[in-house]
Amino acid sequence: MRTGGQLIVDALEANGVQRIFSVPGESYLAVLDALHDSKIENIVCRQEGGAAMMADCEGRLTGKPGICFVTRGPGATNASAGVHIARQDSNPMILFIGQIGRGIKEREAFQEVDYKRFYGDIAKWVVEIEDAARIPELVTRAFAVATSGRPGPVVISLPEDMLRDEVDAPAPLPYTPVETRPGAAEIEALQALLEKAERPFVILGGTRWTEGAVKQMCGALERWSLPVGCSFRRQALCDQMHSSYAGDVGIGINPKLGSYIKEADLVILVGCRFGEMPSSDYTLLKSPYPDQKLVHVYPDPHELGRVYRPTVAINATPTAFAEAFSATAPTKTPVWANRTEELHQGYLEWSTPPVTGPGKVHMGPIMAWLEEKLPGDAIICNGAGNFATWIHRYHRHRRFNTQSAPTSGSMGYGLPASVAAKATFPDREVIAWAGDGDFLMHGQEFATAVQYGLPIIVVILNNGIYGTIRMHQERDYPGRVSGTTLKNPDFAAYARAFGGHGETVVETAEFAPAFERARASGKPAIIEIKLDPEAITPTKTLTQIREGR
Repeated sequence: MRTGGQLIVDALEANGVQRIFSVPGESYLAVLDALHDSKIENIVCRQEGGAAMMADCEGRLTGKPGICFVTRGPGATNASAGVHIARQDSNPMILFIGQIGRGIKEREAFQEVDYKRFYGDIAKWVVEIEDAARIPELVTRAFAVATSGRPGPVVISLPEDMLRDEVDAPAPLPYTPVETRPGAAEIEALQALLEKAERPFVILGGTRWTEGAVKQMCGALERWSLPVGCSFRRQALCDQMHSSYAGDVGIGINPKLGSYIKEADLVILVGCRFGEMPSSDYTLLKSPYPDQKLVHVYPDPHELGRVYRPTVAINATPTAFAEAFSATAPTKTPVWANRTEELHQGYLEWSTPPVTGPGKVHMGPIMAWLEEKLPGDAIICNGAGNFATWIHRYHRHRRFNTQSAPTSGSMGYGLPASVAAKATFPDREVIAWAGDGDFLMHGQEFATAVQYGLPIIVVILNNGIYGTIRMHQERDYPGRVSGTTLKNPDFAAYARAFGGHGETVVETAEFAPAFERARASGKPAIIEIKLDPEAITPTKTLTQIREGR
């Protein structure tokens, strides 16, 4: 006989879970008690949104569901930010919620929420477990749902009295991963389109990739001399120094690259949905009927033809497709080879940081220094804001799994993600790249990094404003500043208050020694860069935007 709480932990162990991210609550005390006798690490967080983002990051970097536990009501609703990220970014995660007792439902009991209704349009599947004997079945099913087809979040509601029930239940078995492979006819159709093409382009994105699949794909791209770009915040899917790499297909795309994609005669989407942000508001590919011939490779058949009508639809995971495509080769020298070389040179020019800019701190030289000093396997995590442009445009990812950033554009992601990344890969350097407004969305999770001895380095670009909103405000309502000014703490002192290491940079030359001191401290560290608000983008100042220049 096992309690419901023990059966939950048994099912997690059977499915290979090594750690969970949680904020404790009395609604799932039976699970916390069972974890006491488990080898599963419980990383206790300071806010449920941060905990859910940590689970998302682990799912993003490992391909296995990240696990989050929160309590009912406000705990569950706080966690919704992380669930939404996992949904839009197609990352596997499972959120467990302690729920009110079964016998008092429908009375609006203390912190009662109907999670099937609340999460119904966000999560991939929502279930409430009424019978403890079904825990092995339903939890293992959750792992299968979260990882199959288009991965995503699953929400499991756990009534607290059910978790205390003692029942006789079967031992849990691990889920079985599902791989969808391309057929020979689809690969032949793709080859036929490539043989006739003159201006093809490949876009890599989405999830369900492996390091081996990325290597196979890059080898095939080189053999075909195919130009390739990575979808928004998926830049770690191709070595950016690869001879075929043409740039990031995301917000602020290189105009030359954007023009090339619009004028392409064949676009091959591998693994990505190609939504609003990477498609430049559906202008690079028109919806529903693209101007270009389109080959769409995706693991979920429901996505194929939903937004774009493909010429060839291939229902396959990126891993299986890369394996099949790597076995192909052109029958003659591709006519587009010279264009591929030109696109790569264009990317190298586009990703070379500027030397100067407004104010005393110039981000261009800082980015150039980081490019020299960061190890190739460093993991960069960030949230959302104009500050992210510096890392997205000027950091050249060389290896798989070196980027964790929300394609959903959620603020506050970088810090909790960096905590999860360091916990998952303790031997790799992890950098959280943040803005001042972005950081304080989940700045309290710096305490979690300190508590668990996770020496992340947080770089905060502090310009005292919600930068992206101010940029749009000055463009659309010039000179009428409203609701975008911030008063910030001393972020270096903030780090020291938690027991971490803090640095403040007010001139460009101060950054390198500050970064080295942060590294040497062996503690979680914050480096605050006092950035002039005029340095709103790498190419335009706020004044230029305000004046329409």
